[in-house]
Order: sequence, then structure tokens, then C-alpha cells
Amino acid sequence: MLFDTDILIWIQRGNIKAARLLNRTAERAISLQTYLELLQSVQNKTQQKQAKYFIRDMQIQVLPLTENIGHRASVYIDQFSLSHGLRAGDALIAATAVEAGEKLCSSNAKHYKFIPDLEFLPFKV
Repeated sequence: MLFDTDILIWIQRGNIKAARLLNRTAERAISLQTYLELLQSVQNKTQQKQAKYFIRDMQIQVLPLTENIGHRASVYIDQFSLSHGLRAGDALIAATAVEAGEKLCSSNAKHYKFIPDLEFLPFKV
């Protein structure tokens, strides 16, 4: 399963439900976009190290950007940026999930629910 950035942030904030979800998921992955967003959200070197250790210790695979992901994300932007306000980061995350054949788990259904080929798993906070 591919996790959106918000799930990891919920875990960092102490959300037990998000932590349980991650713990009971055998195959854990995030997009490179999520990894970058997570690192960008830190406020100091200690938090940066903690974020990196968390990804490593929880055995979360960071899926790289590929040409196919970039192409699919650009198609999503073309189709949904004007009608649904799709942003580039969310398009890259959704495209990564589709290209990897993974479900995307997020509490931000409004960012993804309109993408027809995305298998979306909503997380309720």
C-alpha cells in the first residue's frame, strides 16, 4: 500500500489509528514526492534525522519517480487541475500509486477521489 504524506504526519502527531494502520500493513511504500514533503515539514536537524529513521525503521519503501509516473501525473493535471484543483504533488503521488499497482491511503479524499484509475483507501481520522 502507498501512504500519502498526511498518514505519516498523523503518526508523528501521535495518532494511534494511523500507527496501527501502518503497523498492520505488510508492504509499505511512499512516493518520492511524499518523502520530500515529509522532509520539508521538519523544523530542525533532529526532526530531519527522526523522519529518515522512521522511514528506515518502519521499512517503508520510497518509490522513485519514473518517466511513466511523470507522464501519468501530467495527464492527471491536464484532466483535473481546472475542474478539481489537483496540485502537482498530489498528481505525482496518485500517479505513483497507479503505476506501482498499489492502493493509495489518505485522509484527503477530496484530493484523490475523482481520479478514475486510482484505487483509493480513505483514512478516517
